Amino acid sequence: MDDYTWQQKLQERKAKSTRWQLLLFIVTSISLGSAIWYFGFYSRTPEYALEQTQLAWQEKDEEKFKRYVNLGLLTSRAYDDLTVDLFAYDATLTPQSKVMFEKFYILIKPQLAQGTEETIMRRLTSGNWSLPEGTDILKGRQLGIDYERFLERSQLRNTTFLEVTDVTRNGNTAQAQVKVREDYTQTEFTLLLSLEKNPEGRWQIAYIKNYKQYLDTIAPLQNKDIADYIEATRSIVSSCNERLRDQQIKFQSLTATSAGKLSDYQRNNLTKLLKNEVIPTLQERQAQLDNVPVPKGAQYLAAQRKLSTDTTIDAWVHFVKGLESNDQAEFETAETLHKQELAIDLRVDEIIHHTALSKNIPNLP
Repeated sequence: MDDYTWQQKLQERKAKSTRWQLLLFIVTSISLGSAIWYFGFYSRTPEYALEQTQLAWQEKDEEKFKRYVNLGLLTSRAYDDLTVDLFAYDATLTPQSKVMFEKFYILIKPQLAQGTEETIMRRLTSGNWSLPEGTDILKGRQLGIDYERFLERSQLRNTTFLEVTDVTRNGNTAQAQVKVREDYTQTEFTLLLSLEKNPEGRWQIAYIKNYKQYLDTIAPLQNKDIADYIEATRSIVSSCNERLRDQQIKFQSLTATSAGKLSDYQRNNLTKLLKNEVIPTLQERQAQLDNVPVPKGAQYLAAQRKLSTDTTIDAWVHFVKGLESNDQAEFETAETLHKQELAIDLRVDEIIHHTALSKNIPNLP
């Protein structure tokens, strides 16, 4: 190879090396600039807080979620919105009774707000909505309310996040427009999330500015569907309940005893009554209810009715086993299930009562 060709090769290699060095410098500069922008600027924006909140929910990251959501303030404000006019349209209550109930809900606010925080965190970590258990004061009606029903009225379990559509900032506060969907009625709504910057400079979701407006939009739609469903099933429920009342009289007659112990005659006839009349009547009522189309907003009521029927039948099945085997454990199981059924029935009655009152609400379609 002559000197000219050799020099030309060297120049080409030098140029190629320079180009690669320049490209590497550009890529490094862009990466470094992006990192500086992301960690130095973007990570301190409301948009970043919203993004991290979504990621925390998807990744079941409890620590990250609490970092970007002021859950205590959010549940506290939401509680006020949910309970502010809970009894406003109940004409059966006197003004004194309304004041008493309002004071009661103020009194139990700390327990309910804290319990709702814990419920949300259980949903985040487990992926399922679960109710308080064990010795939790919100289990059952220990606090004087049905927490299951309270949670349902919050629309929390049946609201699906869709997208963030806009974020506006004003100093140390910001507002995000978040589109959601209420799953029963398939109604879309834009929630306004208020974000605040904490002393560390991190943005947090603080509360929902228009949560009450969301409740006022969804509740009438659900109430109308529930009212339609109650009317469509009225004759079925009335007819079957009349038969069950007659069977209840027979049951009470057969269980009457002065010695506190059932005779073989009583056991045999109680078994026949439950197997041949009571349980079939319950099954027939549920079969008829299953054939009635359920409006979207009445799905919860229909599910609670079915749960009541299934629990009642299960209780009677265990009671029959107790009669047949004289097993006290079966009677105790039946009693536990019976208590659960009574709680469900009370919840159903409250839904029906509330729906009847809701006809007085001005914005009910």
